[in-house]
Amino acid sequence: MNALASTNRNFRHAARLLSLDSKFEKSLLMPYREIKFECTIPKDDGSLVSYVGFRVQHDNSRGPMKGGIRYHPKVEHDEVNALAQLMTWKTAVVNVPYGGAKGGIGCSPKDFSVSELERLTRVFTQKIHDVIGVNIDVPAPDMGTNAQTMAWISDEYSKFHGYSPAIVTGKPIELGGSLGREAATGRGVVFATEALLADHGKSIKGLTFVIQGFGNVGSWVARLIHERGGKIIAVSDVTGAVKNPNGLDIPALLEHKEKSGSLSNFDDGDMMNADELLIHECDVLVPCALSGVLTRENAGDVKAKFIIEAANNPTDPEADEILSKKGVVILPDIYANAGGVTVSYFELVQNNQHIMWDEEKVNAELKKYMAGAFNSIKSMCRTHECNLRMGAFTLGVSRVAQCTLLRGWGC
Repeated sequence: MNALASTNRNFRHAARLLSLDSKFEKSLLMPYREIKFECTIPKDDGSLVSYVGFRVQHDNSRGPMKGGIRYHPKVEHDEVNALAQLMTWKTAVVNVPYGGAKGGIGCSPKDFSVSELERLTRVFTQKIHDVIGVNIDVPAPDMGTNAQTMAWISDEYSKFHGYSPAIVTGKPIELGGSLGREAATGRGVVFATEALLADHGKSIKGLTFVIQGFGNVGSWVARLIHERGGKIIAVSDVTGAVKNPNGLDIPALLEHKEKSGSLSNFDDGDMMNADELLIHECDVLVPCALSGVLTRENAGDVKAKFIIEAANNPTDPEADEILSKKGVVILPDIYANAGGVTVSYFELVQNNQHIMWDEEKVNAELKKYMAGAFNSIKSMCRTHECNLRMGAFTLGVSRVAQCTLLRGWGC
């Protein structure tokens, strides 16, 4: 089941729990706008190359649409549509005043020089500048993009609309970015994990963790869990997987990865088959990479007691059912990885007020939002007698539905 079918399935289940009218349900599911376009640029050698770009704007009932831009070979319509929809429910779950959007280009960033990436980003911005805006749709970084990408978007957009630093979030600090934004998604994952474990009478300290993905999110999750006394016994990324049953030295592993660009040949751990990482013995499994990694084929072999979905859509519906029957507690993506969009909201607040918060305030506010969202999810779980995924979906969908009705649906 692809990402869009999986997301639609979760939405429809939530809609049934909320007893939504079928026509209203269809209206909430339908994207506000979908854009597909060609991005053609000259390479450094003078040849021309073309790529397909997307921007899907799902819903704006609660505020301007918000969502990342990713550069990845697997970017395609259904994935972008699913991620835009997830952003609608995610922003509602943490109660920040935005709707959902997502965009991207089907390309491999590592195949480009810096100047080629800049040209591609500027062409992408030229294609969408008239349908984004501070009060319309605010992009952010995602897989394959970063603060520099946002700086290029901001500059290109400003050529058409005047200086507009708030057109993107996740931008460099020097251009109006927020302190704490780089670590925000990972830090939010850790705050969410603390809330879940506390609800089960546990804490991070002393538990064993396996982390799939060691990019921005995974590396920050690892660093923060290590600081809190958690024992990270296995980590993987595209370069390989490394394990140590006594706990990996995360600061040393981060330094090794920074110097070598790989997890391979790390002195304080043994290499392992990356395919076996998801079923490695541990207390807590944290998928931080691509979608669809937990499937009906491997779910039965998962040994973790808790799964924290730091990635988007890492668990197929079939795997979800298998894991639930096994008693595995899953903290869903639309809550667990909402730290990034929450701090993006803080960034826009700072831009609009022309002030800058210190990092301590950013982190304290993020913790407050994540704790409040968890309590709201648990309340929905009690009301609808459902698991955490449906608790989060019913919370997000109900908030969007309420705002849609208050604004006048069908008029």
